Amino acid sequence: MKNLLIVLLILTAIPVLATKNAGKLEIGDKAVLTDVKMTDVSGKSVSIADVKKENGVLVLFSCNTCPFVLKWESRYNEIKKWADNNNVGMIVLNSNYQNRTGSDSMEAMQEKAKKQGYNFHYVVDKESRIANSFGGQTTPHVFLFDSNYDLAYKGAIDDGNGSAEKVSKEYLQEALVSLGSGKAVAINETKPVGCSIKRKLD
Repeated sequence: MKNLLIVLLILTAIPVLATKNAGKLEIGDKAVLTDVKMTDVSGKSVSIADVKKENGVLVLFSCNTCPFVLKWESRYNEIKKWADNNNVGMIVLNSNYQNRTGSDSMEAMQEKAKKQGYNFHYVVDKESRIANSFGGQTTPHVFLFDSNYDLAYKGAIDDGNGSAEKVSKEYLQEALVSLGSGKAVAINETKPVGCSIKRKLD
């Protein structure tokens, strides 16, 4: 009887353990779905693993029309330079499944990338799979992983809410410099600011 109770306790605990962090990566958690191929605006297929560099990889959730993205997007290329300077890869994901035939279609993404002169991979997160697995909430929303795919920083790009003139804390830039120099990220989590991801729900 005692053994039966132990078995029952183990069986009832398994689902809890399996779903405890499902759909939301916490600081220190490993990146997931890194080998999933996504279609880039160039037409090529690329994964998070494909763009990762020696010191890690930056995953940025974005889109085409969110007012917050429109305020930040002119600085995306600068973010790419920060990443390159610290030997960190960068990929930008559009997870807006609900707008896929409209404002966030591949054609609209290609037009956006051309107009802004994007110098990084801008890809479709099909069926919001990566956003749902990471716990991506807004556009924009940053997830920065170190060389071991451990989550080192997540949250906002900076504290300016999209206004370059109001920035006093460059959260992402400071985190990238920390990874580049092999140091721990001092501020490893901030609240993301932006529009909600128009995701596909399971």
